[in-house]
Amino acid sequence: MTAELADQELVSALSAQFRPALSRYFHRRRLPERDVEDAIQEVFVRLSKRQGLAGMTNVSGYLFETAASVAIDHRRRANARSSETHEQYEEQLHAVADHSTDAIVEGKQSLELLRAGLLELPERTRNAFLLVRLEQMRYAEVATRLGISVSAVEKHVLKAVTHLIERLSR
Repeated sequence: MTAELADQELVSALSAQFRPALSRYFHRRRLPERDVEDAIQEVFVRLSKRQGLAGMTNVSGYLFETAASVAIDHRRRANARSSETHEQYEEQLHAVADHSTDAIVEGKQSLELLRAGLLELPERTRNAFLLVRLEQMRYAEVATRLGISVSAVEKHVLKAVTHLIERLSR
């Protein structure tokens, strides 16, 4: 029997013997469930590439040393990709709805009405509204910026909202 064949048979025997232990090992290392089987497979791929495995005295120690290396590599890749912050794609949640031509035209018309309504407002009212609603500034910040009181900013924003609602509902 060649050394290469002996190594392959040893990897198969190790796989049968240590797969459950490796699964527990990776779970204790807090690898995500979806990555555990891949990590186990990676351990045996690395072992199968190692020459002279059958001649080693402490093969199980080498197996877990390889598992530790695989766990570190998985953690590094996960950190580099920030994969724990990613969401799985789900059609119901992430799919972009097909918009009909009518809906697009209607949206453009509404946007044009909104733009025209904004242009009809006095400059100070328009500026207060845009700073609060679009720039998401606080009323106090807008008041300081425009040199008016917070109460005046509130009145300008209310006036703008009332005017725009009326304009869009025509």
